[in-house]
Amino acid sequence: MRDFLPADKARRERVLAVIRERYRAHGFDEIETPVMEDYDRLHAGIGGDNEKLSFSILKRGMDAEAIRAAADDPAALADLGLRYDLTVPLARFYATNRAQLPTVFRAIQMAPVWRAERPQKGRYRQFLQCDIDIIGDASARAEAELMIASLDVLDTLGLEGGSIRVNDRRVLDAMLDVFGFAAEERPGVLITIDKLDKVGPSGVVAELRERGAAVEAVDALASYLDRPAGTPTFDDAGIRAALPAGIPDEVIAHLVALGETVAAARGADAPLVFDPFLVRGMGYYTGTIFELAHPSVDYSLGGGGRYDGMIGRFLGQQVPAVGFSIGFERIVDLLPDADAAGERSVVLVHDRDVPLAQLLALKSHLVEGGARVRVEQRPKNMKALLERSAADGYGAFAPVGVGTTPETLELRPLS
Repeated sequence: MRDFLPADKARRERVLAVIRERYRAHGFDEIETPVMEDYDRLHAGIGGDNEKLSFSILKRGMDAEAIRAAADDPAALADLGLRYDLTVPLARFYATNRAQLPTVFRAIQMAPVWRAERPQKGRYRQFLQCDIDIIGDASARAEAELMIASLDVLDTLGLEGGSIRVNDRRVLDAMLDVFGFAAEERPGVLITIDKLDKVGPSGVVAELRERGAAVEAVDALASYLDRPAGTPTFDDAGIRAALPAGIPDEVIAHLVALGETVAAARGADAPLVFDPFLVRGMGYYTGTIFELAHPSVDYSLGGGGRYDGMIGRFLGQQVPAVGFSIGFERIVDLLPDADAAGERSVVLVHDRDVPLAQLLALKSHLVEGGARVRVEQRPKNMKALLERSAADGYGAFAPVGVGTTPETLELRPLS
């Protein structure tokens, strides 16, 4: 969990403002949910490994004897926990407020979440998530809207050239069925396949053999991985060519419709890449899954997928849902420090004898004109003051002496 100095906080807020504005422009509405959820909801088996990283909150009023008696049962010690993502709270929010929401609900959530991670570079115990979700639309249009809006965010932030890797959990299930993996071993097989980018085909095959997976199935997968293959085009012919025979037509049709919809909005060179071995680890995904990539880095900048089964856990009836989480912390690290509002940020450096009324009148005049203004008394080390002001995002300074007026105020650039 981190502190943020003023310049860091300002930079983060600028990025958040862009994300919020672009998502709202695409028809999403922002909501807010509590930082805590019921313990049972956070540990309902829908959060995957994140459930193991949940921070639990001790029940109020428990004395030492009660704590000792419940020491072996976490559920008896805690009735609440800090949210570890924004998807579980959204499902509960929708189930609670459905009567007041539109049939197809497009939600924005931008808020901190907490996980008991082992602290290391890029791994934080508190971090910000920026999610958009569409609830109530089972068509490929929902996925397309998420992708188009998120690519627009990247473009607006100056990170043009982003692309999205796409797959479908139904494709993965069908492929494993074609290869001959038994249903009970498929979760472990997917965990191994998810390492394909890191260990390569030979590493995946070797690990599956070590795990004792069905020999014939591993042989079939190995043969498939060894086939000559380029980057498949995102159309019916390209997707079918990248897959073994036996994949359901309706799944391929869903992916093709998604590609056509994104292409209509983004142009003929729509940046979608079909990846039949994209897995994503969340167990609640039921259909399309995707990850946001950018050529400047070798890791994803976000991702998501369809989770049609989750809301039904709380509502008692199935509701289609799909979401996209943009990697805020990673994106912030990619952006330059420049403050677009720097030219309207001014430091008034005044002499000791300037009357307070005159000084604050000058400040008010600039603020009314739309500037951000800081007042500083002239120090002995003027250079240090100006360097600190520039680091804080200010773009100009102005010396103020007795008798300085708005008309005679001289703005000087800090760089």
